[in-house]
Amino acid sequence: MVYKEFQDLKLSALGMGAMRLPVVDGNDGIIDEEKAVEMVDYAMENGINYYDTAWGYHNGNSELVMGRALGRHPRESFYLATKFPGYDLSNMDKVEEIFEKQLEKCGVEYFDFYLFHNVCEMNIDAYLDSRYGIFDYLIKQKRNGRIRHLGFSAHGSREVMKRFLEAYGEHMEFCQIQLNWLDWSFQDAKGKTELLKEYHIPVWVMEPLRGGRLASLSKEDEETLKKLRPSEKTPAWAFRFLQTIPEVTVVLSGMSNFEQLKENINTYGTEEPLNQAEMDALDHIVERMLEQKTLPCTGCHYCISHCPKGLDIPSHLELYNEHCFTGGGFIAPMALMALPKEKLPGACIGCRSCEAVCPQGIKISEAMADFAKQLG
Repeated sequence: MVYKEFQDLKLSALGMGAMRLPVVDGNDGIIDEEKAVEMVDYAMENGINYYDTAWGYHNGNSELVMGRALGRHPRESFYLATKFPGYDLSNMDKVEEIFEKQLEKCGVEYFDFYLFHNVCEMNIDAYLDSRYGIFDYLIKQKRNGRIRHLGFSAHGSREVMKRFLEAYGEHMEFCQIQLNWLDWSFQDAKGKTELLKEYHIPVWVMEPLRGGRLASLSKEDEETLKKLRPSEKTPAWAFRFLQTIPEVTVVLSGMSNFEQLKENINTYGTEEPLNQAEMDALDHIVERMLEQKTLPCTGCHYCISHCPKGLDIPSHLELYNEHCFTGGGFIAPMALMALPKEKLPGACIGCRSCEAVCPQGIKISEAMADFAKQLG
């Protein structure tokens, strides 16, 4: 197992995420605990020492199962991370109640790592609102030794992350972002990584395979990669890419079965960063993938000055591309929750004034109508 230094710790470069544990009959709320325990035991035996869960994973059952599975091992032999569930605004005034319950659910007296969960457009104002006392309470728990290391996860934009860092950056020890070879450019993971580097904050990775999307590619693309690394399986390319990014410390993989766990542990038996030719090959694959499902908006902003409703069209098209490529998901709806109704895609009146000045010839009015329809 490859290990990375973090302060005075040595963390396994591969961490076990507990959002996609094996379940019974496809029911996400019912974890197959016997299989989960078997996987945790195997992970422990093979060098994984970092385990990431959260309040809402598996309908609230992930913390319970991971607590019992890890409780079979000496407390000093693993590092446990969980998060304050700020993705739900109704939780904002319950930080003490939730934190105490999390300790009880996990069966521990302290968390090695604790995060503000999912800093994004929808909750950034609440996270920064001192009336809720979230930051003050978590800092107090850190001083009391009940949180060893404090950080945050983010699905929001670089601008949202910057707001959070301007307020709390000096107290943040790590940050978890969605980072993979597709989102390096598509979700500006590169820009987010550079921002964190400015604050000297190491990167924890979530969605290294983008929910499995990067585990298998088209026949043409897989043949391209095979020529460069004949013995490397497609999923391993995602991890090798992350081994190329020096700011990355821990990569969390939500492994849902034993086969995935064994393969990923095998991959992390070595550190084999990509060379420039291999990085270029991935860039070309990304271009082909995005060409098929995204609009070619360059963010020139000509459209905004011609929109009688004052809509932030480039931002909407960026979210539309994400929503269409992913086939839905929570990122676009979550970001748009922060906007008033009159600034949402559905507020477009279809006048086409923006289209008259779009250098890319994008049918913006049609995209806005489709986006509004998809969002319901």
